[in-house]
Amino acid sequence: MGGSVKITYASLSAPSDEVHQGYERALEKVRGTLGLVHPLLIGGKRRQLLRTFPDLNPADTRQVLGHFALGSRQDVVDAVAAAQHAFVEWSAVPWRERVALIAKVGDLLSERAFEFAALMTLEAGKTRFEALGDVSEAADFFRYYARQMEEAGGFDLPLERLSPNEETRSVLRPYGVWAVISPFNFPVALAAGMCAGALVAGNTVVLKPASDTPYSALRLVELLEAAGLPPGALNLVTGTGDEVGMALVESPDVAGLVFTGSREVGERIARRFIAARLRPYILEMGGKNPAIVTASADLAKAVEGIARSAFGNSGQKCSACSRVYVDPHVFTEFAERLVEKTKSLRVGNPAERDVFLGPVINRRAVATYEAAVSEARRDGRVLTGGEVLKDGGYAHGHFVTPAVVDRLPLDHRLLRDELFVPFVALAEVGSLEEALTWANRSEFGLTAGIFSEDPDEVRTFLDRIEAGVAYASRRGGATTGAWPGVNSFGGWKASGSSGKGAGGPYYVQQFLREQSQTWVK
Repeated sequence: MGGSVKITYASLSAPSDEVHQGYERALEKVRGTLGLVHPLLIGGKRRQLLRTFPDLNPADTRQVLGHFALGSRQDVVDAVAAAQHAFVEWSAVPWRERVALIAKVGDLLSERAFEFAALMTLEAGKTRFEALGDVSEAADFFRYYARQMEEAGGFDLPLERLSPNEETRSVLRPYGVWAVISPFNFPVALAAGMCAGALVAGNTVVLKPASDTPYSALRLVELLEAAGLPPGALNLVTGTGDEVGMALVESPDVAGLVFTGSREVGERIARRFIAARLRPYILEMGGKNPAIVTASADLAKAVEGIARSAFGNSGQKCSACSRVYVDPHVFTEFAERLVEKTKSLRVGNPAERDVFLGPVINRRAVATYEAAVSEARRDGRVLTGGEVLKDGGYAHGHFVTPAVVDRLPLDHRLLRDELFVPFVALAEVGSLEEALTWANRSEFGLTAGIFSEDPDEVRTFLDRIEAGVAYASRRGGATTGAWPGVNSFGGWKASGSSGKGAGGPYYVQQFLREQSQTWVK
């Protein structure tokens, strides 16, 4: 896209024909790269392994995108050692030069947006809209974090003096090697954001991507290499969470860790990571994100925003809207309009122009969906959806229909537990007060939204909602669509550990530690 077109998750207009054509050309190019064997990248060198695992297309699992090295604990030891060695050089690079290189990566990503998007369609099942948004977000992470470092003057500040002949400064300095454990659902954007934050601060990185999406991570690492990042500053070790992931977590030579994924895994990682000694970690975890629809809501906005948030990327967003509390005066009309909207969303091959939902990522996600639908049928009512698609073009992929359910008890598991599938539950509540009570009665606190045309209701919501990201009357996404430099993205309660959001003004600081320097002259 050459940086001239930016597609965000909240974009309301369809991509132009020129964008579609660019994507389709890139898709054909990417298809020509499939089926190869891919190594680890350690210390700037490729390491081929005899043990590999297949990377499959979730829309057609007969298609093997590539075979990826199945890393071991020893590979992690070697990658951490390479990162330690590279830290000496990279941390000594003047911060302005680091900023220039990291910003350059953002521009290179924009130039290769179609190629990265096409790969994500094949690997993660993302529609072209979601995939292009993923690349645009990744590029903006690099540019925004570079700008954040620049605007802070390298985080080097003069302090006050106790005597005329002394000079004291506060300098934020990098820790060392950071482990980055990235998820499947935003395989470029989230890996990019975490790596960019660590690298621009002067740290080095060992990246362990999700086993469902190693190809996207490999291409990202190669792009950073091409931009001029020194060998060993960013290392890639693919493999299982139990072996590679835990080896990184337990490594005594890893100085810090950043993880995006489920609460269960994140909390287990945190406990293991600090078992030997206290070290900084940043956990970006899940959500059970509520939307509230009041009697004054613009229902057209509400339906559009909730459908986009609940079903974008097939519900596989930690910010996905999964429960909606609706005023009784508008409940019936809202539910009918949401069902109509949901039925209009096409499920299919994510590479096709008019498909809104591609596949879910794997068979485990299908099983989660089936279990949720079964419980909804037993304890409530399924208004639309609830099917696993197995015939024709769906036969070899992980396809399900977007589900809207209601009549569940307000304390039901399906209104409490994160599912990570295209499934949203509606609940009728008597007032905004009751809606806020149930919205906040959750262990999670990631995102939340309200649809109301009453300013007092909106202010009450913003004052009282327990979430790190809050939206009001947002047609582009009731609870989704955060963007670097525009919406800080971080959760409260069990949704996050640091209280500071990715893509926000305080993110890069987390990868740095303060040193007070006093010089008496």
